[in-house]
Amino acid sequence: QVQLVESGGGLVQPGGSLRLSCAASGNIFGIYKMGWYRQGRGRGRELVASIGSTETESTTGRFTISRNSADNSWYLQMNSLNPEDTDVYICYAKLRPRFGTIDDYWGQGTRVTVSS
Repeated sequence: QVQLVESGGGLVQPGGSLRLSCAASGNIFGIYKMGWYRQGRGRGRELVASIGSTETESTTGRFTISRNSADNSWYLQMNSLNPEDTDVYICYAKLRPRFGTIDDYWGQGTRVTVSS
């Protein structure tokens, strides 16, 4: 069974940085897209960053998503954080299990709180 597990969330002061990690486990044939979403109370999921299978890193503003293909993990480096970045961050992958079809998979989420 495929699982995505996030880590690295927590409390950080404004202006600080945080690095989130996501690890995909299980019998995986291939990962075609990976990313990070954020979700706040009463709001839907909002895309933060994503990369495809041919990319290793992508930067949008203060956030950089990168991957480690060797162990099916990817990361979100968040810099210059401000209170508006406070949310639950959820990792995402479009992947194919070894004995299945391509589908979307989601982690449980990790909370990021930016506060002094």
